[in-house]
Amino acid sequence: MASRRPTATAPYRCTECGWTTIKWVGRCGECQQWGTVVEASEQTGITRTIAPVAPAADRAARPITAIDTRDSPRRTTGVGEFDRVLGGGLVPGAAILLSGEPGVGKSTLLLDVAVQAARNGQRVLYASAEESTAQVRLRAERTGALHDELFLASETDLATILGHVDEVQPELLIVDSVQTVSSALSEGMAGHPSQVREVASTLIRVAKQRDLPVVIVGHVTKDGSIAGPRVLEHLVDVVCHFEGDRQTSLRFVRALKNRFGPTDEVGCFDMTGSGIAEVPDPSALFLGHGAPVAGTCVTIALEGRRALPVEVQALTVENKGPNPRRVVNGVDAARVAMVLAVLERRAGIRVSDQDVYVSTVGGVRLVEPAADLAIAVAVANALRDRSLPRSTAAIGELSLSGEIRPVTQAAQRRTEAERLGYRTIVDSSSTSLRAALDRLRVDVQPRVGDDVPAF
Repeated sequence: MASRRPTATAPYRCTECGWTTIKWVGRCGECQQWGTVVEASEQTGITRTIAPVAPAADRAARPITAIDTRDSPRRTTGVGEFDRVLGGGLVPGAAILLSGEPGVGKSTLLLDVAVQAARNGQRVLYASAEESTAQVRLRAERTGALHDELFLASETDLATILGHVDEVQPELLIVDSVQTVSSALSEGMAGHPSQVREVASTLIRVAKQRDLPVVIVGHVTKDGSIAGPRVLEHLVDVVCHFEGDRQTSLRFVRALKNRFGPTDEVGCFDMTGSGIAEVPDPSALFLGHGAPVAGTCVTIALEGRRALPVEVQALTVENKGPNPRRVVNGVDAARVAMVLAVLERRAGIRVSDQDVYVSTVGGVRLVEPAADLAIAVAVANALRDRSLPRSTAAIGELSLSGEIRPVTQAAQRRTEAERLGYRTIVDSSSTSLRAALDRLRVDVQPRVGDDVPAF
Protein backbone atom coordinates (compact mmCIF):
# COMPACT_ATOMS: atom_id res chain seq x y z
CA MET A 1 0.00 0.00 0.00
CA ALA A 2 1.34 3.41 -0.91
CA SER A 3 2.18 5.63 2.04
CA ARG A 4 -0.18 8.48 2.79
CA ARG A 5 1.18 11.79 1.60
CA PRO A 6 0.06 14.94 3.39
CA THR A 7 -2.55 16.98 1.59
CA ALA A 8 -1.83 20.42 0.21
CA THR A 9 -4.47 22.10 2.37
CA ALA A 10 -2.21 22.62 5.39
CA PRO A 11 1.30 23.99 5.80
CA TYR A 12 4.18 21.61 6.38
CA ARG A 13 6.93 21.73 8.98
CA CYS A 14 10.30 20.02 9.35
CA THR A 15 10.51 18.00 12.55
CA GLU A 16 14.28 18.55 12.69
CA CYS A 17 14.69 22.31 12.39
CA GLY A 18 11.15 23.76 12.23
CA TRP A 19 11.41 24.97 8.61
CA THR A 20 7.95 25.49 7.07
CA THR A 21 6.62 25.34 3.53
CA ILE A 22 3.20 25.49 1.90
CA LYS A 23 3.97 22.48 -0.31
CA TRP A 24 5.10 19.01 0.72
CA VAL A 25 8.68 18.15 -0.19
CA GLY A 26 10.73 15.07 0.53
CA ARG A 27 13.79 17.00 1.66
CA CYS A 28 13.94 19.93 4.08
CA GLY A 29 15.10 23.11 2.40
CA GLU A 30 16.93 24.28 5.55
CA CYS A 31 18.67 21.31 7.19
CA GLN A 32 18.66 19.11 4.05
CA GLN A 33 17.30 16.10 5.94
CA TRP A 34 15.15 13.58 4.06
CA GLY A 35 11.69 12.52 5.23
CA THR A 36 11.38 15.09 8.02
CA VAL A 37 8.74 17.38 6.43
CA VAL A 38 5.31 16.46 7.77
CA GLU A 39 1.88 18.05 7.83
CA ALA A 40 1.58 20.63 10.56
CA SER A 41 -1.23 20.79 13.09
CA GLU A 42 -4.58 22.23 12.04
CA GLN A 43 -3.92 24.99 14.52
CA THR A 44 -0.70 26.04 12.82
CA GLY A 45 -0.89 29.66 11.77
CA ILE A 46 -3.69 30.61 14.20
CA THR A 47 -2.84 33.86 15.92
CA ARG A 48 -2.73 33.49 19.69
CA THR A 49 -2.09 35.93 22.47
CA ILE A 50 -0.53 35.20 25.83
CA ALA A 51 -1.62 37.24 28.82
CA PRO A 52 1.26 38.45 31.01
CA VAL A 53 1.59 36.72 34.37
CA ALA A 54 3.22 38.28 37.41
CA PRO A 55 6.37 36.32 38.32
CA ALA A 56 6.79 34.74 41.73
CA ALA A 57 8.68 36.75 44.31
CA ASP A 58 11.67 34.41 44.26
CA ARG A 59 11.84 34.63 40.46
CA ALA A 60 11.61 38.39 40.06
CA ALA A 61 14.04 40.00 37.64
CA ARG A 62 17.10 41.35 39.45
CA PRO A 63 20.27 43.19 38.41
CA ILE A 64 22.96 40.79 37.28
CA THR A 65 25.32 42.18 39.91
CA ALA A 66 22.85 41.10 42.60
CA ILE A 67 22.88 37.45 41.57
CA ASP A 68 24.80 35.31 44.07
CA THR A 69 26.57 32.43 42.34
CA ARG A 70 27.43 30.89 45.70
CA ASP A 71 23.93 29.45 45.68
CA SER A 72 24.95 27.15 42.81
CA PRO A 73 28.34 25.61 43.63
CA ARG A 74 29.76 22.93 41.39
CA ARG A 75 29.63 19.35 42.59
CA THR A 76 32.51 17.11 41.66
CA THR A 77 31.59 13.63 40.50
CA GLY A 78 34.78 12.02 41.76
CA VAL A 79 35.89 11.18 38.21
CA GLY A 80 38.59 13.78 37.66
CA GLU A 81 38.81 13.45 33.89
CA PHE A 82 35.04 13.86 33.49
CA ASP A 83 35.03 16.84 35.85
CA ARG A 84 37.87 18.37 33.82
CA VAL A 85 35.76 18.27 30.64
CA LEU A 86 32.75 19.75 32.44
CA GLY A 87 34.84 22.67 33.67
CA GLY A 88 35.30 21.56 37.26
CA GLY A 89 32.21 19.52 38.07
CA LEU A 90 28.43 19.43 37.78
CA VAL A 91 26.50 22.71 37.91
CA PRO A 92 23.12 22.38 39.69
CA GLY A 93 20.34 22.25 37.12
CA ALA A 94 22.70 21.54 34.22
CA ALA A 95 21.58 19.27 31.38
CA ILE A 96 24.46 17.30 29.90
CA LEU A 97 24.23 15.28 26.69
CA LEU A 98 26.80 12.51 26.25
CA SER A 99 26.98 11.03 22.76
CA GLY A 100 29.09 8.29 21.27
CA GLU A 101 29.09 5.32 18.94
CA PRO A 102 27.52 2.04 20.07
CA GLY A 103 29.88 -0.04 22.18
CA VAL A 104 32.37 2.74 22.88
CA GLY A 105 31.61 2.61 26.61
CA LYS A 106 29.10 5.38 27.36
CA SER A 107 27.10 3.31 29.86
CA THR A 108 30.28 2.04 31.52
CA LEU A 109 31.60 5.58 31.91
CA LEU A 110 28.36 6.91 33.37
CA LEU A 111 28.03 3.97 35.74
CA ASP A 112 31.48 4.83 37.05
CA VAL A 113 30.48 8.51 37.32
CA ALA A 114 27.34 7.45 39.21
CA VAL A 115 29.13 5.29 41.78
CA GLN A 116 31.90 7.85 42.34
CA ALA A 117 29.29 10.55 42.93
CA ALA A 118 27.50 8.23 45.34
CA ARG A 119 30.75 7.64 47.23
CA ASN A 120 31.11 11.42 47.50
CA GLY A 121 27.83 11.57 49.39
CA GLN A 122 25.42 12.28 46.53
CA ARG A 123 22.25 10.30 45.94
CA VAL A 124 22.21 9.14 42.31
CA LEU A 125 19.38 7.73 40.19
CA TYR A 126 20.48 5.76 37.12
CA ALA A 127 17.48 5.22 34.81
CA SER A 128 18.23 2.76 32.02
CA ALA A 129 15.78 2.23 29.19
CA GLU A 130 18.14 -0.15 27.39
CA GLU A 131 19.03 -2.66 30.12
CA SER A 132 17.21 -4.32 32.97
CA THR A 133 18.25 -3.60 36.53
CA ALA A 134 19.74 -7.10 36.77
CA GLN A 135 21.90 -6.47 33.70
CA VAL A 136 23.12 -3.15 35.12
CA ARG A 137 23.83 -4.88 38.46
CA LEU A 138 25.95 -7.53 36.72
CA ARG A 139 28.00 -4.83 34.99
CA ALA A 140 28.30 -2.95 38.27
CA GLU A 141 29.64 -6.06 40.01
CA ARG A 142 32.21 -6.52 37.27
CA THR A 143 33.38 -2.92 37.48
CA GLY A 144 33.06 -2.54 41.25
CA ALA A 145 30.31 0.09 40.95
CA LEU A 146 28.17 -0.86 43.95
CA HIS A 147 26.91 1.62 46.53
CA ASP A 148 23.80 2.04 48.66
CA GLU A 149 23.27 5.61 47.43
CA LEU A 150 23.17 4.50 43.78
CA PHE A 151 19.58 3.71 42.76
CA LEU A 152 18.69 1.80 39.58
CA ALA A 153 15.50 1.92 37.54
CA SER A 154 14.74 0.18 34.26
CA GLU A 155 12.03 2.27 32.60
CA THR A 156 11.10 3.39 29.11
CA ASP A 157 8.22 5.64 30.15
CA LEU A 158 9.14 9.21 30.99
CA ALA A 159 6.35 9.70 33.52
CA THR A 160 7.50 6.65 35.46
CA ILE A 161 11.08 7.94 35.51
CA LEU A 162 9.84 11.24 36.89
CA GLY A 163 7.95 9.28 39.52
CA HIS A 164 11.22 7.64 40.56
CA VAL A 165 12.75 11.12 40.78
CA ASP A 166 9.99 12.20 43.19
CA GLU A 167 10.50 9.06 45.26
CA VAL A 168 14.30 8.93 45.38
CA GLN A 169 15.00 12.69 45.44
CA PRO A 170 18.39 12.25 43.72
CA GLU A 171 21.16 14.82 43.50
CA LEU A 172 22.22 13.44 40.11
CA LEU A 173 20.01 11.87 37.44
CA ILE A 174 21.37 9.76 34.58
CA VAL A 175 19.05 8.72 31.73
CA ASP A 176 20.27 6.07 29.29
CA SER A 177 19.16 6.92 26.67
CA VAL A 178 16.98 9.72 25.30
CA GLN A 179 16.22 7.75 22.12
CA THR A 180 14.72 4.81 24.05
CA VAL A 181 12.47 6.77 26.43
CA SER A 182 8.98 7.79 25.33
CA SER A 183 6.39 10.25 26.59
CA ALA A 184 2.60 9.84 26.50
CA LEU A 185 2.33 13.54 25.65
CA SER A 186 3.88 13.03 22.22
CA GLU A 187 2.92 10.85 19.29
CA GLY A 188 5.18 8.31 17.65
CA MET A 189 7.48 5.62 18.87
CA ALA A 190 10.52 6.12 21.08
CA GLY A 191 13.31 7.68 19.07
CA HIS A 192 10.99 9.69 16.82
CA PRO A 193 12.11 13.33 16.57
CA SER A 194 8.97 14.57 18.33
CA GLN A 195 9.48 12.03 21.14
CA VAL A 196 13.15 12.93 21.56
CA ARG A 197 12.26 16.62 21.71
CA GLU A 198 9.50 16.08 24.27
CA VAL A 199 11.59 13.78 26.49
CA ALA A 200 14.60 16.09 26.42
CA SER A 201 12.62 19.27 27.07
CA THR A 202 10.79 17.65 29.99
CA LEU A 203 14.00 16.39 31.59
CA ILE A 204 15.61 19.81 31.17
CA ARG A 205 12.59 21.51 32.72
CA VAL A 206 12.76 19.17 35.72
CA ALA A 207 16.50 19.80 36.02
CA LYS A 208 16.01 23.58 36.16
CA GLN A 209 13.11 23.41 38.60
CA ARG A 210 14.91 21.12 41.04
CA ASP A 211 18.51 22.32 40.52
CA LEU A 212 19.14 18.69 39.58
CA PRO A 213 22.06 17.87 37.25
CA VAL A 214 20.85 15.53 34.51
CA VAL A 215 23.14 13.49 32.26
CA ILE A 216 21.40 12.22 29.12
CA VAL A 217 22.89 9.59 26.82
CA GLY A 218 22.41 10.20 23.10
CA HIS A 219 22.97 7.86 20.19
CA VAL A 220 24.79 8.89 17.03
CA THR A 221 24.01 8.19 13.39
CA LYS A 222 26.29 6.59 10.82
CA ASP A 223 27.79 9.95 9.89
CA GLY A 224 28.65 10.68 13.54
CA SER A 225 25.95 13.28 14.24
CA ILE A 226 23.63 12.96 17.24
CA ALA A 227 20.44 11.06 16.39
CA GLY A 228 17.21 12.99 16.74
CA PRO A 229 16.21 16.59 16.10
CA ARG A 230 18.96 19.16 15.83
CA VAL A 231 17.21 21.20 18.51
CA LEU A 232 18.36 18.61 21.08
CA GLU A 233 21.88 20.01 21.05
CA HIS A 234 20.51 23.53 21.50
CA LEU A 235 18.32 22.59 24.46
CA VAL A 236 21.04 21.11 26.66
CA ASP A 237 23.76 23.06 28.46
CA VAL A 238 26.68 20.74 27.72
CA VAL A 239 27.34 18.42 24.79
CA CYS A 240 30.11 15.86 25.29
CA HIS A 241 31.28 13.27 22.81
CA PHE A 242 32.81 9.98 23.90
CA GLU A 243 35.10 8.57 21.24
CA GLY A 244 37.74 5.93 20.75
CA ASP A 245 39.05 3.33 18.37
CA ARG A 246 37.70 -0.12 19.12
CA GLN A 247 41.11 -1.57 18.26
CA THR A 248 42.65 0.26 21.22
CA SER A 249 41.58 0.72 24.81
CA LEU A 250 42.08 4.49 24.85
CA ARG A 251 38.96 6.66 25.06
CA PHE A 252 38.50 10.45 24.93
CA VAL A 253 35.69 12.66 26.20
CA ARG A 254 35.48 16.00 24.41
CA ALA A 255 33.22 18.95 25.19
CA LEU A 256 31.61 20.21 21.98
CA LYS A 257 29.45 22.74 23.83
CA ASN A 258 29.71 23.97 27.40
CA ARG A 259 27.79 26.91 28.83
CA PHE A 260 29.71 26.64 32.10
CA GLY A 261 33.28 26.11 30.98
CA PRO A 262 35.75 25.79 28.10
CA THR A 263 35.14 23.54 25.11
CA ASP A 264 38.78 22.65 24.49
CA GLU A 265 39.23 20.23 27.39
CA VAL A 266 39.74 16.51 26.82
CA GLY A 267 39.37 13.68 29.31
CA CYS A 268 41.40 10.50 28.81
CA PHE A 269 40.25 7.04 29.87
CA ASP A 270 41.44 3.47 29.47
CA MET A 271 38.95 0.65 28.92
CA THR A 272 40.03 -2.41 30.88
CA GLY A 273 38.54 -5.79 31.58
CA SER A 274 37.26 -4.53 34.92
CA GLY A 275 35.72 -1.31 33.65
CA ILE A 276 37.02 2.13 32.79
CA ALA A 277 39.99 3.87 34.39
CA GLU A 278 41.15 7.46 34.30
CA VAL A 279 44.40 8.34 32.58
CA PRO A 280 45.44 11.63 34.19
CA ASP A 281 48.85 11.58 32.48
CA PRO A 282 48.56 9.80 29.11
CA SER A 283 52.02 10.87 27.91
CA ALA A 284 53.57 7.39 28.01
CA LEU A 285 50.76 5.83 25.96
CA PHE A 286 51.93 7.31 22.65
CA LEU A 287 55.66 6.66 22.92
CA GLY A 288 57.68 3.65 21.95
CA HIS A 289 59.83 1.80 24.45
CA GLY A 290 63.36 0.49 24.30
CA ALA A 291 66.44 1.78 22.54
CA PRO A 292 66.13 4.47 19.84
CA VAL A 293 65.30 3.04 16.42
CA ALA A 294 65.92 4.53 13.01
CA GLY A 295 62.88 6.20 11.50
CA THR A 296 61.25 7.46 14.70
CA CYS A 297 60.66 11.01 15.88
CA VAL A 298 58.59 12.49 18.71
CA THR A 299 56.31 15.47 18.26
CA ILE A 300 54.14 17.30 20.78
CA ALA A 301 50.48 17.19 19.74
CA LEU A 302 47.50 18.98 21.25
CA GLU A 303 44.40 17.12 22.37
CA GLY A 304 42.14 19.92 23.50
CA ARG A 305 44.20 21.83 26.06
CA ARG A 306 46.54 18.90 26.65
CA ALA A 307 49.94 18.70 25.08
CA LEU A 308 50.86 15.06 24.49
CA PRO A 309 54.08 13.56 23.12
CA VAL A 310 53.38 11.28 20.18
CA GLU A 311 55.94 9.13 18.44
CA VAL A 312 55.86 9.07 14.65
CA GLN A 313 57.38 6.00 13.03
CA ALA A 314 58.47 5.68 9.42
CA LEU A 315 59.83 2.85 7.29
CA THR A 316 61.17 3.04 3.75
CA VAL A 317 61.70 0.12 1.37
CA GLU A 318 63.15 0.40 -2.11
CA ASN A 319 60.58 -0.02 -4.87
CA LYS A 320 61.68 -0.93 -8.36
CA GLY A 321 58.20 -0.56 -9.83
CA PRO A 322 56.58 2.54 -11.33
CA ASN A 323 54.18 3.18 -8.45
CA PRO A 324 55.72 3.28 -4.97
CA ARG A 325 53.35 2.63 -2.07
CA ARG A 326 52.32 5.20 0.51
CA VAL A 327 50.74 3.54 3.56
CA VAL A 328 49.78 5.65 6.56
CA ASN A 329 48.11 4.94 9.89
CA GLY A 330 47.11 7.65 12.35
CA VAL A 331 48.18 10.55 10.12
CA ASP A 332 46.60 12.31 7.18
CA ALA A 333 47.59 10.71 3.87
CA ALA A 334 47.40 14.01 2.00
CA ARG A 335 49.77 15.74 4.42
CA VAL A 336 52.22 12.83 4.25
CA ALA A 337 52.21 13.12 0.45
CA MET A 338 52.92 16.84 0.75
CA VAL A 339 55.75 16.27 3.25
CA LEU A 340 57.35 13.70 0.95
CA ALA A 341 57.14 16.15 -1.96
CA VAL A 342 58.81 18.87 0.12
CA LEU A 343 61.53 16.44 1.22
CA GLU A 344 62.38 15.56 -2.35
CA ARG A 345 61.99 18.98 -3.95
CA ARG A 346 63.39 21.23 -1.22
CA ALA A 347 65.76 18.96 0.72
CA GLY A 348 67.07 16.81 -2.11
CA ILE A 349 66.08 13.55 -0.37
CA ARG A 350 64.85 11.16 -3.02
CA VAL A 351 61.78 9.23 -1.91
CA SER A 352 60.02 8.71 -5.24
CA ASP A 353 61.67 5.30 -5.60
CA GLN A 354 60.76 4.19 -2.07
CA ASP A 355 57.74 2.55 -0.47
CA VAL A 356 57.00 4.76 2.53
CA TYR A 357 55.10 3.62 5.62
CA VAL A 358 54.18 6.16 8.31
CA SER A 359 52.35 5.37 11.55
CA THR A 360 51.77 6.66 15.07
CA VAL A 361 52.14 4.79 18.35
CA GLY A 362 49.14 4.01 20.55
CA GLY A 363 46.46 4.45 17.91
CA VAL A 364 46.34 8.24 18.30
CA ARG A 365 45.43 10.24 15.20
CA LEU A 366 47.49 13.30 14.25
CA VAL A 367 45.51 15.74 12.13
CA GLU A 368 47.27 19.01 12.92
CA PRO A 369 50.05 20.47 10.75
CA ALA A 370 52.41 20.57 13.75
CA ALA A 371 53.36 16.96 13.00
CA ASP A 372 54.78 17.79 9.55
CA LEU A 373 58.35 18.21 10.73
CA ALA A 374 58.31 15.02 12.79
CA ILE A 375 57.08 13.09 9.75
CA ALA A 376 59.83 14.59 7.60
CA VAL A 377 62.54 13.80 10.16
CA ALA A 378 61.25 10.25 10.66
CA VAL A 379 61.17 9.52 6.93
CA ALA A 380 64.61 11.06 6.35
CA ASN A 381 66.17 9.07 9.19
CA ALA A 382 64.45 5.87 8.06
CA LEU A 383 65.96 6.35 4.63
CA ARG A 384 69.43 6.92 6.15
CA ASP A 385 69.02 4.26 8.84
CA ARG A 386 69.76 6.78 11.59
CA SER A 387 68.18 7.14 15.00
CA LEU A 388 67.57 10.23 17.11
CA PRO A 389 68.37 10.57 20.80
CA ARG A 390 65.39 9.99 23.06
CA SER A 391 65.66 13.59 24.26
CA THR A 392 64.87 15.08 20.83
CA ALA A 393 61.47 16.20 19.55
CA ALA A 394 60.35 18.02 16.41
CA ILE A 395 57.45 20.48 16.20
CA GLY A 396 56.61 22.47 13.12
CA GLU A 397 54.45 22.93 10.06
CA LEU A 398 56.11 22.63 6.67
CA SER A 399 55.21 25.00 3.88
CA LEU A 400 55.61 24.13 0.21
CA SER A 401 58.60 26.47 0.08
CA GLY A 402 60.41 24.31 2.63
CA GLU A 403 60.04 26.69 5.55
CA ILE A 404 59.25 25.48 9.06
CA ARG A 405 56.36 27.57 10.25
CA PRO A 406 55.45 28.17 13.92
CA VAL A 407 52.50 26.29 15.37
CA THR A 408 49.70 27.22 17.72
CA GLN A 409 50.21 26.90 21.49
CA ALA A 410 53.97 26.63 21.00
CA ALA A 411 54.75 27.64 24.57
CA GLN A 412 52.48 24.97 26.00
CA ARG A 413 54.02 22.31 23.77
CA ARG A 414 57.55 23.27 24.77
CA THR A 415 56.67 23.36 28.46
CA GLU A 416 55.29 19.83 28.25
CA ALA A 417 58.41 18.74 26.35
CA GLU A 418 60.57 20.17 29.12
CA ARG A 419 58.52 18.39 31.79
CA LEU A 420 58.99 15.07 30.00
CA GLY A 421 62.74 15.51 29.65
CA TYR A 422 63.11 16.56 26.00
CA ARG A 423 66.16 18.79 25.84
CA THR A 424 66.44 19.31 22.07
CA ILE A 425 63.43 20.81 20.32
CA VAL A 426 63.68 21.28 16.56
CA ASP A 427 61.23 23.96 15.48
CA SER A 428 60.96 27.54 14.26
CA SER A 429 60.55 29.07 17.71
CA SER A 430 61.06 32.77 18.19
CA THR A 431 63.65 34.20 20.55
CA SER A 432 60.95 35.27 23.01
CA LEU A 433 60.53 31.70 24.14
CA ARG A 434 64.20 31.05 24.84
CA ALA A 435 64.39 33.10 28.02
CA ALA A 436 61.49 31.18 29.55
CA LEU A 437 62.76 27.83 28.38
CA ASP A 438 66.53 28.28 28.65
CA ARG A 439 66.90 24.73 29.94
CA LEU A 440 66.22 23.47 26.40
CA ARG A 441 68.78 23.55 23.63
CA VAL A 442 67.00 25.12 20.66
CA ASP A 443 68.00 24.35 17.08
CA VAL A 444 66.14 26.87 14.95
CA GLN A 445 66.45 26.13 11.25
CA PRO A 446 64.60 28.34 8.80
CA ARG A 447 64.33 25.70 6.08
CA VAL A 448 63.69 22.00 6.11
CA GLY A 449 66.45 21.55 3.58
CA ASP A 450 68.92 22.83 6.14
CA ASP A 451 67.33 21.02 9.05
CA VAL A 452 66.90 17.40 8.00
CA PRO A 453 70.52 16.68 6.96
CA ALA A 454 71.64 17.67 10.47
CA PHE A 455 70.50 14.31 11.77
